[in-house]
Amino acid sequence: MPSKKSSAAGKTSAVTNLLTILDLERLEQNLFRGVSPRDGWQRVYGGQVLGQALVAAVRTVPEERVAHSMHAYFLLPGDPAVPIIYEVERLRDGGSFTTRRVKGIQHGKAMFAMSVSFQKAEPGLDHQSTMPAVPMPEDLPSEKQLVRKFEGDIPEDIRNYWSRERPIEMRPVDISRYFERREGAAPEQAIWMRATGSLPDAFSLHQCVLAYASDFTLLDTALIAHGKLMFDPDMQMASLDHGLWFHRPFRADDWLLYVQDSPSGQHGRGICRGSVYTKSGILVATVVQEGLIRQRASAFRVK
Repeated sequence: MPSKKSSAAGKTSAVTNLLTILDLERLEQNLFRGVSPRDGWQRVYGGQVLGQALVAAVRTVPEERVAHSMHAYFLLPGDPAVPIIYEVERLRDGGSFTTRRVKGIQHGKAMFAMSVSFQKAEPGLDHQSTMPAVPMPEDLPSEKQLVRKFEGDIPEDIRNYWSRERPIEMRPVDISRYFERREGAAPEQAIWMRATGSLPDAFSLHQCVLAYASDFTLLDTALIAHGKLMFDPDMQMASLDHGLWFHRPFRADDWLLYVQDSPSGQHGRGICRGSVYTKSGILVATVVQEGLIRQRASAFRVK
């Protein structure tokens, strides 16, 4: 488990709220209740459900077992006005691996399903891909600096999104796509991200925060090839499934580079991949997501 990180800044109110959202209420041995923030969104943010479901699974597993993979399906839109009940099924407790299935329930129906695998630590062969050469986050403008610099040029939805306090800070390596609509551009992007305040040491919590953050911007990568943005009123987007593999220890309150690409878009769906690196170039996680991507005339926004 990584050592404790000292931070003079402490926790922001947004991070405090995130930790509250992830601190599920235990109703029974394998039953938990989670709530959503009152942030005005019409649907529950998918990353919130991923993070909460992983919390529910973690709380049924011995501490020495660490999550190494999770595979989720978003079955119905989440209602932010209603708590989500997470039911954990204990599928297997083996000598090395532990498997859990988590079902999210709202209005009497399953709205989310996820399988999670945990492993007892063991030695093994080690290799990884190389992190691309990109500017460090300290050399990139913050979201607030971007808003001040390009206030008159940034679309209102994006300006409002970047201006509000959030638990995850993001610094895109290249912001040109927000100003230039280049159809046919390579569907790839890289974004530095971290929690906006210090987090407790428990590694499982850092995994849950990364699960929460991993849904940000990923599906949007598929739109780069078409000169579109997720905020465009003619775009309908929603996460369909989400796979996340944890490779090595990390802290979600340190900078992480989220390198994303979209190898395919077809039949109203797009698939996107992400690799997550520490500043020192250590590959800590891999993400794959398929999502609904429809273009239509009427304005529609999922998140």
